[in-house]
Amino acid sequence: MMKHLLTFVFSLLIASMANAQQNIVESLQTKRSGEGTVTIHQDAQITSLIGKRYVHSSTPETQHTLKGRGFRVQVYAGNNSRQARNEANAVAEKIKEEFPDMPVYTYFQPPRWLCRVGDFKSVEEAHVVMRKLKGTGDFKEVSIVREQINIPLD
Repeated sequence: MMKHLLTFVFSLLIASMANAQQNIVESLQTKRSGEGTVTIHQDAQITSLIGKRYVHSSTPETQHTLKGRGFRVQVYAGNNSRQARNEANAVAEKIKEEFPDMPVYTYFQPPRWLCRVGDFKSVEEAHVVMRKLKGTGDFKEVSIVREQINIPLD
């Protein structure tokens, strides 16, 4: 009896995980017995934007972006002192000099100052940049972190 109960619970878990991976369009188009059929005709780019949030900003570099889940490379993490703030800004300036095309984010996330680099959709993209940063020999505290990133629409 216990074996059948565990099998049933496991199958429910797998089914719920499969449904969690679907977006609303895929969920609507799933064929189920006893239910009607929904067909949605739209561009694939629209489907890829579902679940992402549009952020309107007045600055030109962030005016046409979406917020989404992704990765950044953390280059510095200090404490909440003025010295840590200055060090985070110094690391950011050094990165901007060596990698001018790469977005750099320096901000205070209690209880520490952080300097993070990039907006990467995959961990592989972030890993490539992390190796470049480590290769310079200037940045020692380099790691990949999951974070909300800016995704350009242009």
